[in-house]
Amino acid sequence: MASMHSRGRGRRTINEINMVPFIDVMLVLLIIFMVTAPMITPSMVDLPSMGKAAKQPDKVVQVVIQKDDSIELVSEGISHKQSLSSLAGAVKASIANTSEPGQVINAAVVISADRSVKYESVVKVMDTLQRAGVQRVGLSVQLAP
Repeated sequence: MASMHSRGRGRRTINEINMVPFIDVMLVLLIIFMVTAPMITPSMVDLPSMGKAAKQPDKVVQVVIQKDDSIELVSEGISHKQSLSSLAGAVKASIANTSEPGQVINAAVVISADRSVKYESVVKVMDTLQRAGVQRVGLSVQLAP
């Protein structure tokens, strides 16, 4: 807002901004940041890392999702075509076949999918397995060269 300043007979507006308060505030902020910056310690974030499982699985069952959304169950080198509705029972049966009665087997299920498969299909398979009570479900990843 321009202030009016009178000098004798004529009135003239002052169009200048007083920069002194602005510079004072900036210098005070600069000093505050210079004093507090050395006191701030860099924070460390604990990220999960791969390969820290307590025990490697006794058996790995692989679920392969093909380009046409067909599902194959690969266990001990043998491949079986499955539907989504029968997948959970087949995985549980495959895990139970190798274990002795009364023995709890540490098994993991790995889901592998073609690059062109919809993400929705992979999530449906994962959800089906987790609802069936499969404890360890993972995704197979191929790293780009």
